[in-house]
Amino acid sequence: MIEKDYTLEQIEEIIKSELGVLLYFSTPTCNVCHALKPKIIEAFDTHFPQIKHCFIDASASPQIPASMQIFSVPTIVVFLDGKEFARESRNVSVGELVKKIKRPYEMMTG
Repeated sequence: MIEKDYTLEQIEEIIKSELGVLLYFSTPTCNVCHALKPKIIEAFDTHFPQIKHCFIDASASPQIPASMQIFSVPTIVVFLDGKEFARESRNVSVGELVKKIKRPYEMMTG
């Protein structure tokens, strides 16, 4: 997993071009973000290998969370086929998120 700084235009292009996209908004000072991130990565790598991961530092790229109405971290937004499908903030249940995405993902990937 390689982290990089994204522009809003790059994020919009990724959402349009990928089957599925996980946007993970955090900040360097958010302890919950750091604890949750490896669990999200493991769950998505296991259950949704075709979903692209994008990790966004909300403090370094404030235009991206602002454009998506992200007001707290951690926030996870999942896009399937270019459309927002799931959004979870703060107290995120990894199991519930996997459960929410599993069926539509399986339908899309056959």
